[in-house]
Amino acid sequence: MSTIKESVDIARSPEDVYSYVTDPSHLTEWQESAVSVQPLGDAPMGVGSRMVVTRRLGRRTFPMTMEVTEFDPPRSWHMHGVDGPVRGDVHGTIEPLGDGDRSRLTLNLDFEAHGMGKLLVPLVVRPQARKEVPKNEQKLKGLLESGAA
Repeated sequence: MSTIKESVDIARSPEDVYSYVTDPSHLTEWQESAVSVQPLGDAPMGVGSRMVVTRRLGRRTFPMTMEVTEFDPPRSWHMHGVDGPVRGDVHGTIEPLGDGDRSRLTLNLDFEAHGMGKLLVPLVVRPQARKEVPKNEQKLKGLLESGAA
């Protein structure tokens, strides 16, 4: 299965987009399946930071510990799931557009399956994510461009 890759242009600077999208406290505001996020530790976000992201999949919720493996403001970040049956792998990039007052956000999402995740990823997780990622990016765009974020 291939990586899910989606981009959206946002009328905000790369710094604004990066700051919002990499702040775990905002995840549930723009990602449909995100139920909660609990940072592990109180250090500022950066390489090695970990958080437990709980996502709804159908009627069930699944927690997953994510670890930041790359953090290069305001250009890119990479997070990888380190536990659970379904482990997300997210790489985000932000490119400046125009005079730097607009940005192109690109999200690359893939999954690693373990145990029951080997059934869940192809049948449920990947199809749901393919539908959700473009909607999430449009919601993020709306929040950032409206000044609500």
